[in-house]
Amino acid sequence: VQISQAVRLPFCGDNVINHFACEILAVLRLACADISINVISMAVGNVIFLGVPVLCIFVSYLFILITILRIPSADGRKKAFSTCSSHLTVVMIFYGTLLFMYAKPKSKESQGTDEEELSDKLIPLFYGVVTPMLNPIIYSLRNKDVKAAVRDLGSQKCFAP
Repeated sequence: VQISQAVRLPFCGDNVINHFACEILAVLRLACADISINVISMAVGNVIFLGVPVLCIFVSYLFILITILRIPSADGRKKAFSTCSSHLTVVMIFYGTLLFMYAKPKSKESQGTDEEELSDKLIPLFYGVVTPMLNPIIYSLRNKDVKAAVRDLGSQKCFAP
């Protein structure tokens, strides 16, 4: 929906997207017309595709937490928390960066500053590249052998005396 609305907009200037990816927010910056319909459409899309899943995940984790706390053995609770924490870490990193990018309010006085432009370029890079790269690492840290190897690596001295 957002792309079909964006292609109908008139664009002026050099039409160069100063971004790492063809992000919809970067494309809308090049428009020479009123983009209020696009902003409303994006807000509705944010609620549907970001807000609803985050709410469902939050509610499901509340139920999981309640269930884990009912486990009688401490070892069982620890194992269940370990399993859930890796998934929750990935979800928080992914949805956190998405929410920060698409749900952050744009202040009028800082519009177009170098700092804002840099963050608008780096955040999509983070959720598009860094999160998928961290995914296998986070999930592999649940493996006992990997944990032992990381502990051994951490306990070794970097420099010989």
